[in-house]
Amino acid sequence: MAEITAAGPAPDNSTSAVLVSPKSVVSRLAGDPKVVIAGGFILFLIVAAVAAPLIAPHDPLAQNLMLAKSPPLGFPDAEPGFLLGTDGLGRDVLSRLIYGTRVSLEVAFTAAGLSALIGSLLGLLAGYRRGWIDTLVSRLVDIWMAFPPVLLSVLLVAVLGPGIHSVITAIVVIDWTRFCRVVRTETMAQSVMDYVVAARTIGFSANGILFREVFPNVVPVLIALLTLEMGIAVVVEAILSFVSLSVSSDIPTWGGMIAEGRQTVHQSWWVLAAPLVALFATMVAFNQLGDGLARSLDPVLRR
Repeated sequence: MAEITAAGPAPDNSTSAVLVSPKSVVSRLAGDPKVVIAGGFILFLIVAAVAAPLIAPHDPLAQNLMLAKSPPLGFPDAEPGFLLGTDGLGRDVLSRLIYGTRVSLEVAFTAAGLSALIGSLLGLLAGYRRGWIDTLVSRLVDIWMAFPPVLLSVLLVAVLGPGIHSVITAIVVIDWTRFCRVVRTETMAQSVMDYVVAARTIGFSANGILFREVFPNVVPVLIALLTLEMGIAVVVEAILSFVSLSVSSDIPTWGGMIAEGRQTVHQSWWVLAAPLVALFATMVAFNQLGDGLARSLDPVLRR
């Protein structure tokens, strides 16, 4: 009875850590500059990607050799209507940048989401069930993480063939381990808490405790890691595009633009600078958003 009494109040504390009112969550997130600025920038990218046919000033594939290597507006010999100038084939850099956002975000959201799904399920089972399941999953993660991630991704895409689905598959195959390790560690920490002991005493099933009690308290860490993984996925896609292992060459990508701009950097530096700035800003935005979400949603840090 003493044990049940000591553990009794814990479920309420755990529940209050997660089941807070939506207004308090929104106000807390709105008060974090990292979440507001980084989230606003990512929302801007999403809108640009979805509305690319409406907001892009030119066809990203239209060539005009008469306007090749025109500098951005504000520089001598700039052409009106080409805000960021043109590349070596006379294609509008801004339009290609906007359309390239589509590929980057599609890879980021899809690959990160699938990686989180696979890694989280394995991490939850390993962290809560322990025993042979934990040993098997842990050894599998150790073996998987022994391979250099960039080289493994290049090898996988080379074997599967270029294409956005190959890029997503390569990222998922590599990065599920990151979610698995983090979720496993957090699940192990949560599974020894008093509220889990109380749930067992009451008679909850193992799956009920895992998914109704433990998982909600792992969600804040998972959300923060998910946003960080999106930034990594954007960079990986750019690397694969840079070496022509992503989508076909007739689809604008940031990595492909960087590869093209590198060849003419001394004559038209803006072709290289524009996608580099976009890639760097997007990666920083995802990282800062993840850090802000971790601080705002963590039940310990927000007390």
